Amino acid sequence: MKRFYRSVTVAPATGGFEVRLDNRPIRTPAARPLILPTEALAAEIAQEWTEQPEKGEIKPLEMGLMRLAATAIDRVTGQRHKVIDDTAKYAGSDLLCYRADTPTDLVVRQARVWQPLLDWAATRYAAPLELAAGIQHRPQPPESLAALVQAVAAHSDFGLSALFNLTTAMGSVVLALAVSERHLDPSAAFEAAELDALYEIEKWGEDSEAIQRHQRLRRDIGAGARFLELLGSARIL
Repeated sequence: MKRFYRSVTVAPATGGFEVRLDNRPIRTPAARPLILPTEALAAEIAQEWTEQPEKGEIKPLEMGLMRLAATAIDRVTGQRHKVIDDTAKYAGSDLLCYRADTPTDLVVRQARVWQPLLDWAATRYAAPLELAAGIQHRPQPPESLAALVQAVAAHSDFGLSALFNLTTAMGSVVLALAVSERHLDPSAAFEAAELDALYEIEKWGEDSEAIQRHQRLRRDIGAGARFLELLGSARIL
């Protein structure tokens, strides 16, 4: 779709703020009103629309905040419990729990980067998780899984939209919660999520497909972190 509007503005609306194109409120892909909970989030989504080329195609994939907001309204609201379950279930096979047994330098690197994050989750949420060697599944303590469900459920619908995307992108609900809590910045989260892949790149080099995948992942993690920040509080007060 080509750009069809000239002006982009933000205005108060019932329940929050809305972005207007030529003074017409934006709607989601499911035709629902795009009502945003904070003015700061509305302003940055407006900026994404402003930055679309004046005589070119609108590029939705470059509008990360808009996509997360629309997902919150169209897909999280109405099936909140399913999104909570789909996010929290990653704790049962969290990336950070599955460790290599060789080579030694990779084993050491995983322990140095990943173990402090698991220790943080154990302290922050009373949710210790057990380690597994290789890819063989290891059941996690039910009490820990229940605690992480509660940590996920503490997020608003908008917060859940970002948390789910972060979790699926990185393969780790612990990493996603660390970003949500601002315990990790986006760059550190990327480095932790891609530790194994980055190790392989150091050994064998990087190809164009890996470069593109990393660019997408960095963009998605950055958008999720910024979205949560702009909510003011990602958690339900």
